[in-house]
Amino acid sequence: MKTALMGRFAKRIGMSDLGLSHEGDMGPARFRIEILAGLTVALALVPEAVAFAFVAGVNPLVGLYAAFIVGLVTAVIGGRPGMISGATGALAVVMVSLVAQHGVEYLFATVVLMGIFQLLAGVMHWGKFIRLVPHPVMLGFVNGLAIVIFMAQLGQFKVPGSMVNTGHGMSGGEWLPMSELTLMLGLVGLTMAVIWMMPRLTKAIPAPLAGIAVVAGLVIALGLDVPRVGDLASIKGGLPAFHIPTVPLTLETLQIILPYAVILAAIGLIESLLTLNLVGDITGKRGGASQECIAQGSANVITGFFGGMGGCAMIGQSMINVKSGARTRIAGIAAALFLLSFILFAAPLIEQIPLASLVGVMFMVVIGTFAWNSLTILRKVPLTDALVIVLVTVVTVQYDLAIAVVVGVIVSALAYAWNNAKRIHAIERPSVTEAGAKVYEIQGPLFFGSAEGFAELFHVDDDPDTVIVDFAESRVVDQSALQAIERMAGKYEDAGKRLMLRHLSRDCHRLLSKAGHLMVDSDDDPDYEIAVDYDVKTGILGAGH
Repeated sequence: MKTALMGRFAKRIGMSDLGLSHEGDMGPARFRIEILAGLTVALALVPEAVAFAFVAGVNPLVGLYAAFIVGLVTAVIGGRPGMISGATGALAVVMVSLVAQHGVEYLFATVVLMGIFQLLAGVMHWGKFIRLVPHPVMLGFVNGLAIVIFMAQLGQFKVPGSMVNTGHGMSGGEWLPMSELTLMLGLVGLTMAVIWMMPRLTKAIPAPLAGIAVVAGLVIALGLDVPRVGDLASIKGGLPAFHIPTVPLTLETLQIILPYAVILAAIGLIESLLTLNLVGDITGKRGGASQECIAQGSANVITGFFGGMGGCAMIGQSMINVKSGARTRIAGIAAALFLLSFILFAAPLIEQIPLASLVGVMFMVVIGTFAWNSLTILRKVPLTDALVIVLVTVVTVQYDLAIAVVVGVIVSALAYAWNNAKRIHAIERPSVTEAGAKVYEIQGPLFFGSAEGFAELFHVDDDPDTVIVDFAESRVVDQSALQAIERMAGKYEDAGKRLMLRHLSRDCHRLLSKAGHLMVDSDDDPDYEIAVDYDVKTGILGAGH
């Protein structure tokens, strides 16, 4: 009866909306896994949201509300079932200066504008450009983020209140006394051991949840004096209320919030789309980039009007979720609702959870997130790819994810352009169609990087009166290539020699026609079934071989 009811419910709202392939997937066992995974994620979200609120310089409830609203909206309409979103450190470090200079109301207005930009990105289908991120950049991204997650946990081993906000996160501070530090490390180790052993005993309960439960029960039963969630801040509060940001609707306000909104939107989308790919690799799903942009934008617009600090996808919590067995949207929805219930009803109980258990969970996330195989392949992959992996890792740790990804893509693109620039060469041979003519068979792409090398292939003074340039194995890519052809044609014309272009593909013809100087007024030959010759000197287009 219970299975039938859940089946009818899943069918009514649409199996694809739940992230399920067919009705039979949603049985009692699957439902239990999703709910328990959501509970595990919600427990891990609490200290993260509070800590990121402190980094941004806002009330802890501002971070918790963002985690609830962003998490709920993206779980319902996001591009990948299994992803978890909420308040993140990558966004918090950008927000801190805005809050310090202009106050929290300007932050809410910025989050709304950030969401609008992300919605536009989704509508324009810009999410597809994430496919341009090379694999070495992805490896550097996960390695850097794993290190960042690890470093963020170190603050739990320091005396509360001793750390300072530098504008780039919390740093400094005094370590706990040796006795407390030893106990803390022991509890962290116990949590990690339970998480490691639990899958070998049973998979009925997510291993991270079991680790939290065992350590929390031990601490409470023995009355151990260790840092707990309540030591960070009280998480008790009410329902988030609708609130229009109280900022002047002036051009000056727009000038203040616009730069922050653009940066936050870019960082949020980059981190979300990379997490989308990472979760997709684990769950075997693809696509959904534009839908994820729309989900992130919608979530941030809503959270800005309900007193939240905004957010994006969280790789750590997403890894906890999928490693706990979650594969549908139910886990993300459950995590958001559990978080809200903590705020409304269960704050005193949640505040008793030892931070050591949550740190242990995050340490296991670090171990599972770091691409350990990248350490062994550094010696096997091309040097450029190895440098990109290391570079993106370092920049992610030192600055932020968005800068790291942009730097990695630029370096990879330049390396690709340089490698292709060296591929340009020509095979010289006599023509079989034009008596006494010489043919240059161009090999490799002709673009800005290879334009200079292209010019060096020709011997104007030594060539015969008729020269044929064959592009069957080449492509004219950009304006620099057109200029290179025109300069070369001009040299032959000045020498009183006849130059013909052969085997230009359809896109090459369009580029040459747009150039204005090399007019092509006939159809092209993209399949190379016949040859098309263009006489640069006479402007005559004719058929050859």
